[in-house]
Amino acid sequence: MKIFDVSLPLNDKTVIYPGNVGLEISAHHEMPEYATHLSKITMGSHTGTHVDAPRHALPTGASLDKIPLETFVGPCRVLDFTKSVGSVSVEDLKREKVKKTERILVKTQNSLRGFTTFYDDYVFLSGDAADYLAELGVALFGIDYFSVKQRGSKDQRPHTSLLSKNIPIIEGLDLSQVPAGSYTLVCLPLKFTGIEGAPARVVLINAIDENL
Repeated sequence: MKIFDVSLPLNDKTVIYPGNVGLEISAHHEMPEYATHLSKITMGSHTGTHVDAPRHALPTGASLDKIPLETFVGPCRVLDFTKSVGSVSVEDLKREKVKKTERILVKTQNSLRGFTTFYDDYVFLSGDAADYLAELGVALFGIDYFSVKQRGSKDQRPHTSLLSKNIPIIEGLDLSQVPAGSYTLVCLPLKFTGIEGAPARVVLINAIDENL
């Protein structure tokens, strides 16, 4: 099998969404005589590759620990929308025949641009497309940038439409090396309780037929 690590690296160069908590890593305690080194890590709950739970957009929504782990592990599809301009649209999703209960990850120009600089004009999920996915009843949605919604937009549907239906969102995926297709998703958000989101290690597993 081939494993694609689609998580962003966490270090002092990690790009964050403007206004988020910066990532800081420093030495907390060093005891060379005991071969012991401890680091202090300061970061926001939406730093790097992370999961949004319903509570992120809805005050009474479920916290991250209330989402069954099975939601984050299982078959998924990566859809190639690198030719989409501005946003992922309803037409894009209909063309790919997205089905109910699918886990959907979208690859856009964001992945091709890279993650060394924050771009205000990143490709996002349109509000109408979010409504479409919510009504369809997908299991999970992921996108290759730090937010699913357009920066500065008052249209909150990319978050609220999905999260109100208990459809978690993975943001900050690096799909630059991942071809479109079917995979097994393994997304393991940190086991915080009572909060609206957390960083996650996300991998895609592609089974290889050794008989080919």
